[in-house]
Amino acid sequence: IQGTYEIFMRIAEKRFGGSLAGRFILTAGMGGMGGAQPLAGRMAGAASWSFNESDFKQIQTHLQAYLRDSNARCALLVDRNGQLVATVGETPTFDPTAFASLTAADFSANDQLAKMIGEPELASLVHQGERESMFLADVAKRVILVVLFDQRATLGLVKLKARAVVESLNNVFEEMFNRVGSGQGQ
Repeated sequence: IQGTYEIFMRIAEKRFGGSLAGRFILTAGMGGMGGAQPLAGRMAGAASWSFNESDFKQIQTHLQAYLRDSNARCALLVDRNGQLVATVGETPTFDPTAFASLTAADFSANDQLAKMIGEPELASLVHQGERESMFLADVAKRVILVVLFDQRATLGLVKLKARAVVESLNNVFEEMFNRVGSGQGQ
């Protein structure tokens, strides 16, 4: 743990003014020392969470069933910092990294708009185009579900089926956060 902590602190000094406070570390595919990265990250002041292969398979299974049931084309999971976590369904024709960053910014801007109108949050958003549309939903207060759909799917069906998948994903992510001791407040 000490070596990992020292690496994180060197990164903090070099890139973030000496602190990882307000930064987020996502780790996956960890081996025998898998607990070191989340713990060292938290020791360095960052929020941290990790998922294992079983978590990822659960996420994929839930998203695949959702796409099948809703007739949507693609589902992406993006963390609130703009990192792409997962993509299921049709491969996007755009740069998914840039898309993830813009999605997080969009959701964050809408959080601020909600506060301006007296709402604590807007748990879901819809962007409708002539041929393509997007549905975005909050998952576990840390992740954004982005659903891309076209004329094959109706907005009503996409939203209706989203309730169940968001609940399922909330459970998966809450288990992950609790397992590594990095719940929502961190």
